Amino acid sequence: MTVAFLDHLRSTLSQIEAAGLYKREREISGPQGGRIAVGDRTLINLCANNYLGLADHPEIIAAAETALHQYGFGMASVRFICGTQDLHRELERAVAAYLGKDDAILFAACFDANGGLFETLLGPEDSIISDALNHASIIDGVRLSKAKRYRYATSDMDELETQLKQADADGARFKLIVTDGVFSMDGYVAKLPEIRALADRYGAIIAVDDCHATGHLGPQGRGSGALTGAEPDIITGTFGKTLGGAMGGFITGPQPVIDLLRQRARPYLFSNALAPAVTAGSLKAIEIAKAADDRRDLLMRHTRRFRDGLSKAGFELLPGETPIIPVMLGEATRAQDLAKALDRRCVYVAGFFFPVVPQGKARIRTQMSAALDDTDIDFAIGAFEDAGRELGII
Repeated sequence: MTVAFLDHLRSTLSQIEAAGLYKREREISGPQGGRIAVGDRTLINLCANNYLGLADHPEIIAAAETALHQYGFGMASVRFICGTQDLHRELERAVAAYLGKDDAILFAACFDANGGLFETLLGPEDSIISDALNHASIIDGVRLSKAKRYRYATSDMDELETQLKQADADGARFKLIVTDGVFSMDGYVAKLPEIRALADRYGAIIAVDDCHATGHLGPQGRGSGALTGAEPDIITGTFGKTLGGAMGGFITGPQPVIDLLRQRARPYLFSNALAPAVTAGSLKAIEIAKAADDRRDLLMRHTRRFRDGLSKAGFELLPGETPIIPVMLGEATRAQDLAKALDRRCVYVAGFFFPVVPQGKARIRTQMSAALDDTDIDFAIGAFEDAGRELGII
């Protein structure tokens, strides 16, 4: 590798650092949970996707351990060659039954699921109409497709209708609307009833990435469609958040959709099958999540308590009712300073800034979890108040 190229990389890294955009990872010495070990300290964790607190659930760990002994450590192959076990099909059937679809297909991550969805199903004669705030994996997946691309402002139904009309005027064979079910950086729930009405009016298909909804929102945790009463045609999701917090993604929908994905989706065809321990643990996580009304009730109680506490303290919050509660700070350095001040007070959060969120919209995205208790919530509110006053934020 040339010295000039490495110097170029160092210069780029220096520019990222100077702009206050450099991301640093912190080492956790123990399991994910409501409280986590960082070095010799214990911190209250407000930035995990561990919504139901299942990441260290003993029954999930036991299921994974049993599968490890029964099925081994890994598959060492892609599924269509020599990598499918009965566990994989059992998990796919469980996902489909849980979310009310014909079948499901597993991926190494939901990023891969979104990466394989659009290219497989749509061609240059078709159109994709995508919400402007969709997750990066959707954006990348759409780019891989040869379909004509349209974009509408977040949850702007007038603009969505305009784009559907434009797609028709451009002669689109099939139209697919894609949106996050819950927007991960803002906590907003997509307007699925309105999207469903427009899709039906214009003959469009709806695909929803429900990573931040499946397991903890809606009846039995069945996601944004169940929450809003408007079911999408295709759902992509993950086992890496509410459903155990390990890894792995899925697509679920009509049988022909899943069958074609199994034949042609490149991230599926050319990636190893999910490890048996992850597969078995995810199966147990779905079983627990379906019956976890007590955890969902606790999660929403924490959400209301924390949101009320920070609002009364004077912090600027994005409105919403999901367990994602963004604390808006504007500049990247301000978000990082508050994160550091909270770390000193034993509250674990992360600042989010460009390019993860738009310029000037830096924030600390706090997330509630059923792994927390009321004492944790009160402690965190107090820490935010103290740090906010110290930095002149409130």
